[in-house]
Amino acid sequence: MAAAVGAPDPVRGDIVKAFVVLREGEAPTEALEAALSAHVRERLSAHEYPRAVEFVRELPMTATGKIRRRDLRQREREKAGLA
Repeated sequence: MAAAVGAPDPVRGDIVKAFVVLREGEAPTEALEAALSAHVRERLSAHEYPRAVEFVRELPMTATGKIRRRDLRQREREKAGLA
């Protein structure tokens, strides 16, 4: 499962950032991140692919099972000191 949101960036203003939940037993590695980025770059336009990838244990969900992207955006704004 994955989600992508806009995240603050000091150079570009905003970038696309992807949050990826790994399968049980998988470990986040730089090689996995590079392979994922290469796969996405082949299929999306230059302005669409994520500039950053973060592996997470779980994504925030609503009661109906949808991903709460608002929470992910807010978390990124807090990290950047904008909230």
